[in-house]
Amino acid sequence: MQVSARHQKHRLATLVGFLPLIIFLALLLYVGLNAPNFMTVVNLKLVLAQSLPVVLSVIGLSAVVMAGGDDVVSGGIDLSTPATAVLCAGIVSVMTTAGQPLLIAAGASLIACMLVGVVNAVLITRLRMAPLLATLAMFVAVVGINNVITARKRLNLAAESIASLRQDFVFGIPLGILLVAVLALLAYHFLHRSKWGLNLQAAGGSRDAAEISGIRVDRLVAQTYLLAAFMGFVTGFFMLARANGYSPGAQDNLMLEMVLATFLGAAFSPRRIVTVWGAILGAVLVAAISIGLKTIGVNVFWTDLIKGALIVIVVALSAISERVQ
Repeated sequence: MQVSARHQKHRLATLVGFLPLIIFLALLLYVGLNAPNFMTVVNLKLVLAQSLPVVLSVIGLSAVVMAGGDDVVSGGIDLSTPATAVLCAGIVSVMTTAGQPLLIAAGASLIACMLVGVVNAVLITRLRMAPLLATLAMFVAVVGINNVITARKRLNLAAESIASLRQDFVFGIPLGILLVAVLALLAYHFLHRSKWGLNLQAAGGSRDAAEISGIRVDRLVAQTYLLAAFMGFVTGFFMLARANGYSPGAQDNLMLEMVLATFLGAAFSPRRIVTVWGAILGAVLVAAISIGLKTIGVNVFWTDLIKGALIVIVVALSAISERVQ
């Protein structure tokens, strides 16, 4: 009887874990039926191109969650990555429009972005602040700093090297998609196939067990926040390429899509845990939903409401699945 009850609980937990994916596929089916040109090669390329900033940001967030654990409240989380990306875009735009070389502007933005990662690491690993609160506070602070730097104005950017991420092709593949694919493969290797990545997973699975086995968990966690800040830096250039310059307020939508994609991606994992490849697939799905809703004429405010509701559903179902197990 005990074995049968355990079996039923496992089946229920599996079903609950798949529900977010089922909901997204149902939304995609609805969009596909109501938008005649949605399921075309041209639109698929558009979805991939639009998903690139989210793909880059979820790589960093996945590392943080893997090291800190996937509990949204007490585990690993970094909500400051979208603000870091916008900070990079803002600094590069302001400096290049002022006549500074792109290389100098990129160096300055890299220093600023990595400083955000250092502050996050100190707040969380030294001062023991809750990651959710610490990174949310950093998000607000960095957005405020960026508003001061850019005066919250639209800044056009004419740098050909950045525009090439959007308009150049290599073997018929857009350069931006190709570069992000390479970064995604490298991230997958380091986070899932290297000793460092295995230690991250051990730390996130059980901090106490990892420390007993000799793993320096705080150092690993700090490194993931630095990685997330670096991915925010890279994301900034792709945001500049996509918008052909700096646009104020872009961080809000990126945060919604980053969190949604990362935790939706857990549905692709047999163990229902956050993985890089799952988060990347989640990012593509989220981009497809966003473009699909826009295609069928859904108001942008309703789209944001739908995304927010989906985040609540995904996180809630994840918690229910863990409780059942």
